[in-house]
Formats: sequence, C-alpha cells, structure tokens
Amino acid sequence: MSYLTRRRRDRCEPLLWPGDEPFRLFTEGDELYTAMLAAIDRAEREVALESYIFADDEVGRQFAEALAERARAGVRVSVHLDAAGSLFWASRGLDRLLRQSGIRLRWFHRWHWTRPLRYNQRNHRKLLVVDRRQAYLGGFNIHRENSRRYYGERRWRDTHVAMTGALARQAHAAFRALWQGRPYHPDPASERPSAVVLPNKSADCPHRLHCVFAAMFGSARQRIDLTTPYFVPDAWTQQALADAAARGVAVRLLVPHQSDIAPVRWIARRIYTRLQRQGIQVFGYRSRLLHAKTLAVDGDWASVGTANLDYRSLFLNHELNLCARSPTLAAALERQFETDLADAEAFDIAARPHRPIGDRLLTPLAWAARRWL
Repeated sequence: MSYLTRRRRDRCEPLLWPGDEPFRLFTEGDELYTAMLAAIDRAEREVALESYIFADDEVGRQFAEALAERARAGVRVSVHLDAAGSLFWASRGLDRLLRQSGIRLRWFHRWHWTRPLRYNQRNHRKLLVVDRRQAYLGGFNIHRENSRRYYGERRWRDTHVAMTGALARQAHAAFRALWQGRPYHPDPASERPSAVVLPNKSADCPHRLHCVFAAMFGSARQRIDLTTPYFVPDAWTQQALADAAARGVAVRLLVPHQSDIAPVRWIARRIYTRLQRQGIQVFGYRSRLLHAKTLAVDGDWASVGTANLDYRSLFLNHELNLCARSPTLAAALERQFETDLADAEAFDIAARPHRPIGDRLLTPLAWAARRWL
C-alpha cells in the first residue's frame, strides 16, 4: 500500500485533488496563475513564495496586489526573490509596494563587492506554499511571457505541478530552510519513496538531485522521456543515459531547437551528436521558447521542478523538484511529451549546418566553461 493511500485511509489531511488524483499538472500559464491567485486569496495564516523572476508587468502586478491584500489582512506573507533573475524584470516600485503592504521581502544574493563569488550561486526555485496545505512547484516564473492572454501564441512552454498535504509541508520546510540560510534537513518521518519534494542541496547531500536523476536513469527498463531547456550535463549523467540506451531503453530528449543562451547553443550540437551515436533520440522544439523541466521513466517515476540538466542546476544553484512514483503523473508527462513532439523535429547527426566562424571559434571556450553556463 502506498504512502498516499495509507494517509487517506487514516483520514488524515487529504493529499488528493478533486478527481482522486494526487497531483495537478499545469502546462498553461493563465490556468496556473488563476489557480495560484485563488489559493493566495483563500490564505488564512501564511503565504510563502519564491521565484527566480518576478516581473513588474500585468502578471506580476496581479500577484503583488494579491499578496499585499493578504498581508494587510494579517496573513504572514514571505516573498523570496532572486536578485539576479529579477534584475531586469522587477522595479523599485514593485519592491516598495510589497514592503509597504507588510510583506516580508528578501532578495537572494544581491551583489556586494565584499562577496563577489556568492553572486554566481542563484535561487532558481519557483514555489508557492499556502497555509502549508497547498504547494505549486515547477518552471513557471511570474511574468507575462508565460501568459497567452498577455503574450499571445509565442508564450513560453512550461510545466508546473500542484500538491497538497505532506508534500506541501515538505515544500514549506524547504522554503524555510533557504529563507533562514540554513541546511535543509529532510524529515525521515515524512519522506517516503512514493513521492518527495527534493532540494538539490540538503544537509546530507550537496547535489541530491544529481544522484536521484542518475538513479532514475539507472533503474529504467523501458523508456525515458526527458524535457529540459538547458542540457549541458556532466559526464556521469551522460554515461547514465548512454547506459540506459545500451540496455535497450528508449531514451528521448526534448530540447530547444536553438537555445536562447549563445554559449549553450555553441556546444549543444557537440553533446547531441555524441548522445545520438549512443542510441539516444534528440528532438528540437521549434514553436515556442521551451522552459519546462520534466522527466518520466517507464510510465512509473516522474519528476517536475526547476532543475535543468546542466552543471549550474545540479551543482551550483538552489533548485527544487517533485520526484514521485506515480503512474498517473508519469502518464500525464508522457502525453505532454508526445504533444510537444508534434512541434519538434529530430536532430540529424548527418547534417552539418553552416555556422558563423565566430561560433566555431568560441565553441571550445564555451565547452571549457560549461560548468558555469
């Protein structure tokens, strides 16, 4: 009997959304933002929010006003934003609105000349926890670029997941640990193999997600569907995927057809060609900017969160993922993967498109610096 089933039978706080599903998946920003704003509006005791980007635009202002209203009503509201991620998106006016409303606002690792190296480590997490009962986690930032209403058909393609019960409490514990600047200590009583919210940094492991992903790849027997906008993996991760393909696992990787970050674009083909020669299928998503970070293994294991499969997410930044043994969630991710493939095409390792000489000259430098991309 799974942990989710046991908790429900014991008549504890329900983990299931309407429809008897343990998770709710979002792939459209307008639907996600509506659900998050409604959750904030219903908050009675506490709202905790962190985001890499929080823009002063139509979407950001809706969130700012909703958070401010709850703070004025006596709800404890804590907002943790990344100083670098929101640097060109937020504003002093937005900062002032949040603070004057009684919101506890904190900017993660603002630049200071006395501690320049810490600026390289970012809080890349996107999380909302309401009353420690509901949590929303994934790749969506708070900005108009994810909204069909405000950005149109070219909106970013992303994925988020909503959770309740014990998982929401785990998400809140992860929020509090980073807010307080202390190591995250997993609670052995609440952490179960069936589903867990995982920071990539914890007291017992400084790169936890890296180990979990490798374990998922190593356990695969049938198929791996992996979506990531930035794919610059370490050698161990590449080898784990190659080993899976060698075992006969159908490994499919969905990435942007052309990355929006030039150094990643310069070295991407080098990595993709190597993987394809080892039996891994690599598809380039064309229609929109791909920003989702999801994984489905054997229709059984699933992961949704903020971590890309690159050095920065796995070893440097603060990230947060839901990792779950859930056929329902895995099936939903596999269906979305197939939908995304309709807007993608397989990379052709035989084709060698002409690249500007500048790109060819800078590729070795980008490869040498791949741990910082």
